[in-house]
Amino acid sequence: MVFKYKIKNEQILIFIAFIVICLYLAPLFILRENAHIRVHDNLDSNLAWYKVLNTSGYLFGGLNGNIPQIMNGLPRNALGSELNGLVWLYSLFPTMTAYALSQTITRIIAFIGMYLLLKKHFLFDKEWGLIRVGAALTFSLTPFWPSGMLSTLGMPLALWAFLNIRKGEREWKNFLVLTLLPFYSSFVLGFFFFLFAISILWVSDFLRGKGWNIPFLLSIAYMIMVYFIVEYRLIYSFLFSNEPNSRDQYFHARLPLWRAVRLTLKNFVLGHTHVMTVHGLIILPVTLTALYIVIRKKRWEQEREFVFLFVLNFILSAWYAFWFYKGWLPLTARFHFLNTFNFARFHFLRPLVIYLGFALGLKILFNHFPQKWKPFVTACILAQIILLGTFNEEIMYHKKPSVKEFYAEDIFKKVKEHIGLPQSDYRVISLGIHPAIAQYNGFYTLDSYNNFYPLAYKFAFRRIIEKELAKNNNLQIYFDEWGGRCYIFTNELGKNYMFKKNTKKRLENLELNIDTLKEIGGRYIFSAVPIDNAEKNKLEMDGVFESPQSAWKIYLYKIK
Repeated sequence: MVFKYKIKNEQILIFIAFIVICLYLAPLFILRENAHIRVHDNLDSNLAWYKVLNTSGYLFGGLNGNIPQIMNGLPRNALGSELNGLVWLYSLFPTMTAYALSQTITRIIAFIGMYLLLKKHFLFDKEWGLIRVGAALTFSLTPFWPSGMLSTLGMPLALWAFLNIRKGEREWKNFLVLTLLPFYSSFVLGFFFFLFAISILWVSDFLRGKGWNIPFLLSIAYMIMVYFIVEYRLIYSFLFSNEPNSRDQYFHARLPLWRAVRLTLKNFVLGHTHVMTVHGLIILPVTLTALYIVIRKKRWEQEREFVFLFVLNFILSAWYAFWFYKGWLPLTARFHFLNTFNFARFHFLRPLVIYLGFALGLKILFNHFPQKWKPFVTACILAQIILLGTFNEEIMYHKKPSVKEFYAEDIFKKVKEHIGLPQSDYRVISLGIHPAIAQYNGFYTLDSYNNFYPLAYKFAFRRIIEKELAKNNNLQIYFDEWGGRCYIFTNELGKNYMFKKNTKKRLENLELNIDTLKEIGGRYIFSAVPIDNAEKNKLEMDGVFESPQSAWKIYLYKIK
């Protein structure tokens, strides 16, 4: 009877967890385009790219094809593979329906994956049901990078499958997981580093005399092979494209030693925007307390998994920070791929490591606190759930424009009608707003946010803004040594791309090379602020557009 009661109780906890996930996701389904979601690396880029792929007819473009709507022909391979499930969601559904469905898929699979991993391989005793469900729920509520899909939140499910195969299981469900995950995740933004770590685990087993374990080895090779199929555009570009691209001018090793140390501590406590774990307030004190118990009671052997995860977490933070240490310069000068590939992303393993450590830390506290302190474990789980609730996008970004306000389709429809030409007949640039907004509305933009485009185009574009870059050393470094944002940078606006319609900002000393802009097809400028010296820059005002539903006021300038 006790056994049945515990199973039933855990089932109730799982049901409650799914209710919490549904409540967390509810604003996306209720508010739809009126919802507030992340702008950085989301509204300002990926969502517009999916729209361009869907409307341009280049979803199945050739390996050497170009998308004329962006940068006079952005390589088709820069916008990802048509075998990716997220691309299909945005092809089949309106933007916010696809976004909400993607969030739902990702969070549910994250919960299931972490729960199965804990139950099967870490906290398998019946008494740990609350910790299993609580840790899985909190993991599933982390504010992950939306376009990353299951690149980080799918790792627990993949680890569950790999550990099953490692133990000798040959069930079809393990290989089904390894087959499907690559279709809804990214190799370079998560699973490259995960599979590298799994390969280290296989090597470790071999060196410790556990044999070749051929099924385990083949399962790793199999998942890599599936990723190569899904990401065939990336593989082709990396291996067979000889044209220099913008990543060839990426320089990352700039930090002095003291800043690398500071960044290590910052990352260890606060995390990173692309893998936000929200662990500093609740989880970190829990794991530090658990570590203190382990040290004081000399339980290194009994709690070796927890200790390993804690140390690994710190190592990953240090690796991330020291990847930007200037001591790498001699190596990056000799081995070019150290600049073009971001090896700092090993820290994308941290969500998995931190929340596994959270679960094991709670178990240690439960085992070693006096009986009256047992509810403290429950309180920690509830506190983390509440804390993560405050990081819901609708709360975090409520002061930012809604999706509808951001893309401002009503205004740009008026602009399109005012110009009166087919959008493919002219090119535009944006000032003070993200060019993704124009792209989303079907305009052909010379500027864009993308980290894979021809280096020759970057050099040509730079000539347009070279006088402005000369005024601001930070902007010059930002563009020259990265250049992912190929924007019209100005000294007066800096790195601010969201001047709303109530702004008092004006451009008084703009200096653009308009002749170069015209050479590459530029005809109009969409500016979020008025340009006082427009005449000096060979520009003429052609209209002002605004509406209550838009976050912006668009000053339309025509190039003479």
